Amino acid sequence: MRTTSNGKFFHRPSKLAALISLPLILGGCASFSTDGGFSTVEQVAKERLGKEVTWQRSDNATDTAAQRVKELLASPLTVDDAVQIALLNNRGLQASFYELGISESDFVQAGRLPNPGFSFSRTRQGSEIEIDRSLTFNIAHLLTMPLTRQMEQRRFEQTKREVTMQMLSLAAETRKAYYMAVAADQTMLYMQQVKKAADAGAELAGRLAQAGNYNKLQQAREQGFFAEAALNLARAEQAQTRSKEKLTRLMGLWGPQTAFTLPLRLPDLPKKPDDMANVEQLAMTQRLDVQAARLGTEQLAKNLGLSKATRFINVLEVGAIRNTFNDQPIQKGYSVTLELPLFDWSGARVAKAEALYLQSINRTAEIAINARSEVREAYLGYRSSYDIAMHYQNEIVPLKKRVSDENQLRYNGMLIGVFDLLADARSQIASVNSAIEASRDFWIAQADLEMSLLGRPNMSAAPMSGMGGSDAPAAGH
Repeated sequence: MRTTSNGKFFHRPSKLAALISLPLILGGCASFSTDGGFSTVEQVAKERLGKEVTWQRSDNATDTAAQRVKELLASPLTVDDAVQIALLNNRGLQASFYELGISESDFVQAGRLPNPGFSFSRTRQGSEIEIDRSLTFNIAHLLTMPLTRQMEQRRFEQTKREVTMQMLSLAAETRKAYYMAVAADQTMLYMQQVKKAADAGAELAGRLAQAGNYNKLQQAREQGFFAEAALNLARAEQAQTRSKEKLTRLMGLWGPQTAFTLPLRLPDLPKKPDDMANVEQLAMTQRLDVQAARLGTEQLAKNLGLSKATRFINVLEVGAIRNTFNDQPIQKGYSVTLELPLFDWSGARVAKAEALYLQSINRTAEIAINARSEVREAYLGYRSSYDIAMHYQNEIVPLKKRVSDENQLRYNGMLIGVFDLLADARSQIASVNSAIEASRDFWIAQADLEMSLLGRPNMSAAPMSGMGGSDAPAAGH
């Protein structure tokens, strides 16, 4: 849609001044912000994570972040250290921050006045020379500028939420990768101890068999246990490599930085789990994907209103004309060009906008329903993981230890032999490994719960949709 105007249109300068003044005011406000919208991401990182995040758009900012990462890597990493390094050093996250710059550029551009058009022609007919000049303005763009600016502003706000969601998702994934890596280290150290015990048992069985004090069946059992222990150690080393490399990628480390160290064991379980009776309500008020969906639907609603307002005016051009001749007076006037909607009444365009809006409402309802389900599932997983881990910690592992202590007393009293003692040690392997895995699963479940209260990790891939009615599921508590 294109329109043009001149200062003498209908000889009503007061109305023309009012028409031009509004876009001029908007154009005066069309400037870039000092932070590029990044303050929203910074605030969420500080409030929700207690961490620092920077948009490194200068060498100085990059050097400062690198120095902070170096300081954190100087000692064994905690989970908070790992998250902080990822927020400062992950290059993919830094790349996502530039989505803010792209979106803000569109927002600022929507508030800029359109450039006027000027045409000039010079023709000769014999001795006569004709010069035509015209100046045109896109009035339709001026009239729709407020609505367009509002649309781009909402899109900019949605981009802020999407980028914030990517930042929170990186933090959650880093937490999970950290616990996986520490658990893998802990399991590998235990498997090394098991292999040493199996090696000692196999060597002793071989010597006793040579002396004739051990039959072939007993010797084969010990050798089989040693072979299985060696295989389990190899698998543990493989799992350790995978988990550490994933953590390394999330933290954006390379070269000498990859030689970071982790603690020897997972942190202790909390004394009691968090009680969240209102977990669904929290999700509806905190989840950024729900907020982004609402914003998206508002944008589509505005777009629908704009489509209806302009469906009958496809082209309206108003221009000033000033023609000069070599032997005649200057010719002045104006021209009006209007496209007649004889064939295309823009009904298809309005129907498409309405369909997009109704589609957005339903998708928002789906996001809200899924959010409630996801947070319930995450909370139940968190509670059950805590109960399982505590059962291993308070029941199974202590029972196995008491059995081991009793067997040690019997061995000291020469009531059982060394192979009975080794057999008891083998029976503890599965319970210890399961206890490590249960503790790991609890901390991962906690990270999943925290993430579910903030939104889906792939929110940025979701369609632009949002709240469209008061009876949508997201509105209830």
